[in-house]
Amino acid sequence: MFERAAKKNKNAAKFQLWQPEGHPVQLVNIKMAHQKLDYIHYNPVEAGFVTKPEEWKYSSAIDYFGGKGLLEIMRLDTLIV
Repeated sequence: MFERAAKKNKNAAKFQLWQPEGHPVQLVNIKMAHQKLDYIHYNPVEAGFVTKPEEWKYSSAIDYFGGKGLLEIMRLDTLIV
């Protein structure tokens, strides 16, 4: 799948993990930050890799659903705004 994506992009090497259209988005408030985080968490679900976000081994969604992910994270709901 990653190899097929790389063939569509002349700037990619043999494999491409990220979409080339990526651009920075300023997160102006906590609501917007949560929207983007939900989008990231649900990407593996939309792709059909898992049925629930917290099932994706490499996602911080695990931490938001009561588990412990692979990396130490700072949850958005713990930030003082």
